[in-house]
Amino acid sequence: MLSRRAGFSLWLLASLFYAFQYLLRVLPSVFMEDILDRFQVTASAFGQFSGIYYIGYAFAHLPIGIALDRYGPKKVLSCSIWLCSLGLLSLLAFDWIVPTFGRLLIGIGSSAAILGVFKVLRMSFPEERFTRMLSFSVTIGLIGAIYGGSPLQWMKTELSYTVVVALLSLLGLLLGLATYLLCPQKDQEYERDTYSKVRRVLKSKGILTSCLLAGCMVGPLEGFADVWAKPFLEQVHLIVSTWSSSLPSLIFIGMCLGAPILNGLTEWVGDTRKAIFLAGSLMFTAFVLLLTCVPMSPWLIGSLFMAIGVGSAYQILAIYHISSLAPRDVVGITTALANMVIMCFGYGFHSVIGETISFFGGAENPIALSYGLIVIPLLLAVGAIGFIRSKSTAPILSSAPQDPDDVEAHA
Repeated sequence: MLSRRAGFSLWLLASLFYAFQYLLRVLPSVFMEDILDRFQVTASAFGQFSGIYYIGYAFAHLPIGIALDRYGPKKVLSCSIWLCSLGLLSLLAFDWIVPTFGRLLIGIGSSAAILGVFKVLRMSFPEERFTRMLSFSVTIGLIGAIYGGSPLQWMKTELSYTVVVALLSLLGLLLGLATYLLCPQKDQEYERDTYSKVRRVLKSKGILTSCLLAGCMVGPLEGFADVWAKPFLEQVHLIVSTWSSSLPSLIFIGMCLGAPILNGLTEWVGDTRKAIFLAGSLMFTAFVLLLTCVPMSPWLIGSLFMAIGVGSAYQILAIYHISSLAPRDVVGITTALANMVIMCFGYGFHSVIGETISFFGGAENPIALSYGLIVIPLLLAVGAIGFIRSKSTAPILSSAPQDPDDVEAHA
């Protein structure tokens, strides 16, 4: 266990990286017009660009998780932060393939953020403080998304697109340097049987099915709030740019509130599947209203965005539910797998939305934007109904994970 000061400093650096990667995740939404003008690409290409982040993020999850165990956070986190900065600099290029590849690098680097937070918490704090410090980290991370809208919009207006990109890249370089200098070496030996544990998890049908259902419900956060909310508000609901940049932040604020709300709901209903179903139903209702009751006032939209944010906290329940289906010795790998699958769906949402919008006339066409976003409530319904009908069960949040043999019962 590290000293109190060293542990807190390391936790703060990992949490700031988590916030930094959230800032980079929502950046295309703010810079959408600049990117389209600079590179002269269609909404479909922009959707691919936005979504490829999730491909890098998802498929790097397991390798980075293994690397953190083998090499420790000192090397892995610092290199991941620098990778994000390098990917961000690609937005200053002029050939479209460069920022697309850069966006992939950002996704790969960002994958280490939440996994690094878990690793650092294990190194720095006793078990009884783990949940509390994790909640603080998530709050700090969401601040990066909450304040990634209006401040970035203001900075872009005052300083220009290129200057903001350069400043954010410099910030990442300095954060990576601080992490490398302050972070200690690895704290434990690498477990050689990691790959056999991965194979064991992949054989569980209950775990894989729950991962896919959780992925179906991620559209409001990773397919809408990250990128498409701003143009949707401006073109469909005729919201001015100032409001359209700040309103999506309410989704992330709602998610901060949703974590304790859904935890309490789970304890009340006694079943994570029911709580996830209710969260999905809330998001489904809010999205149907957004797509059908046009136009709305900013205040009503803000209320619906808060509701969507509260429902988006289902991810915490879903990952807990999935990890509870696993044997004790593979809970960490199961969590990484769940995150990986959920983030893969982020790419799928962006691709489908972008292709649909292009097919119906582009991002400046209100009808095209509405048609493109229909996929979100459709898959919300699939995921929510799938969970409530699922035969795999998990204990409520206060319970411990199941015994090793229990996973076979859910396969």
